[in-house]
Amino acid sequence: MMSASVFPSLLLLLLLLQRRSSLLVDGVAAPLTFRHTDPQTGNSLECDRCAPGTYLRSSCTATRRSECLPCQSGSFTELWNYIGKCLRCGSCGQYQVVKKECSADSDCQCECRQGYYSNSYDICRRHSECQTGQGVLSKGTADEDTVCHSCPNGTYSNTVSALKNCTQHKSCDAPGLKLVLKGSAWHDSVCTSCQELVLRDGGDYLKEIIPSFLVHQKMTVRRLRQITHKLPSEDGRKQSASGLSLSDLLARINTWVTSATANQIRQLPAILIKTGANSAGERLLNKLQRIDLNLNGLCDSLGNEVDVIVMSG
Repeated sequence: MMSASVFPSLLLLLLLLQRRSSLLVDGVAAPLTFRHTDPQTGNSLECDRCAPGTYLRSSCTATRRSECLPCQSGSFTELWNYIGKCLRCGSCGQYQVVKKECSADSDCQCECRQGYYSNSYDICRRHSECQTGQGVLSKGTADEDTVCHSCPNGTYSNTVSALKNCTQHKSCDAPGLKLVLKGSAWHDSVCTSCQELVLRDGGDYLKEIIPSFLVHQKMTVRRLRQITHKLPSEDGRKQSASGLSLSDLLARINTWVTSATANQIRQLPAILIKTGANSAGERLLNKLQRIDLNLNGLCDSLGNEVDVIVMSG
């Protein structure tokens, strides 16, 4: 009868023999040898494969083992092999950067550069941008796109961005401040003071939301060119908008808004309607009417104080 101490030795031997003939690669047994016919004797031989990071220079013979050499710079082998040449290192594609450099036993690994992510086809695409009225819930990564969410009550976003979250509306509850226009998902609240009210018109307050309003409307380049051309100026001359891009047109209009008088600002809803942007024109007119309505009698309770300011001014 075989003694108990023999069993561990036999088990170890079997494991070594199994290890000698195969290797687990991604959970699948991969052989460590290959069959080769000796050209001199014609006998079939079992030769050793070459380890990852090396390639087969010459197969085994009846008198010597396989000869393997290391891969040169710029080449690699990832598996046990018997190929006569290492594989050439790959290169990263468009909008990709190297995540891990190529080495003798592994190809280079790539990932999308900042601002891009990969989809199921391994093509890098630009991160989606959240529109006005939306904030970034989670920023995009090399593997995931941006996740946007609608700005909750009391917050807003007036930019198109893949990075910014919603911002809290400013408070008009501070002493001396009055609410002129309640904030929405795409613009901030507009506040004033009774001292400021006597110096400004409703058109002046509308200025504060026009830049974000135009972005929020997602107007075409053609429409914005028509609007830019019709903007009133002090000298009566029309501005040429031919050839301007979307960003250039928005910048041109915002520059006009900054220097425009309150009366000129009041003409903007009508200009939008004349250029065919009826819905946008009506929305902007509605904002202006709400501002005028809120301003009317806003500081009646402080009329005496306003009169003093006017007289002293």
